[in-house]
This record gives sequence, C-alpha cells and structure tokens, in this order.
Amino acid sequence: MRHAEESDFLAVITVFFYLGLQMATTINLKHQASGVIKKGYYGFSWTTLFFGFFPALFRADFLTFLGGFAISVILGSFTFGLGALCVQVIWAFLYNGYFTRKLLTQGYQILDQEPALTLARQKLGVAA
Repeated sequence: MRHAEESDFLAVITVFFYLGLQMATTINLKHQASGVIKKGYYGFSWTTLFFGFFPALFRADFLTFLGGFAISVILGSFTFGLGALCVQVIWAFLYNGYFTRKLLTQGYQILDQEPALTLARQKLGVAA
C-alpha cells in the first residue's frame, strides 16, 4: 500500500511540472523613498502549496496571513479540511504575484535589467 501512495504523490508532482509550475521567479525590488531592497516573486508558490499561509507570515505580510488562515480554518471546519485544502491550492497559484504587486503599490520598483524586467512586468500585469 505504501508504494501506491508514493506513486500517487509522484504522479501529482509530475502533473504540476507538466503544467509548467516550476519554482517561482525571484525579482529584486527597491523602495523609492527608503532605499530598502526586498525580493519579489511571480509564478507558482510551492511553499504556499505545502505550508499554507505561513510564507505570508515569514514575508511580514501579516494581514494576508491572518485573513487566509482564518478563511482556511472556517472553511476547513465545515468541510472536514477539504475546503482549506482547496483554498491552499488556489492561493498557491495567486500569492507570489499578489505579494509582489502589493510591494509595487507601496512604492517599490523592479531593479532587474532587461529581459527579466519586461518578463516580470508582463507576468505581473504592470505597466512600464
């Protein structure tokens, strides 16, 4: 039975990679006023998939952590955990872009050079 569980896990990971869900891409961001440099990300968040809303906590995105955690607990309590799992999977697709766009609205700008700059803007849906 254990062998079947391992092959199921490998099948799920293979499907994710087939869909193009590699590691997230990192970009450097610099705040205009303070000069603080942070890392932004875009693409699928494997850490969010496996650890839920804790990557938001580790990135000091406290309101996102609290809101997401509360939603997961509420949905999970009514659906025997299945609702929380669904939220976690959906959020894994969205969180990196959300976090980076949030930093951009707070006054950060992308530091990377072409062609990474153009690709990041395209993937994040932000203007030049």
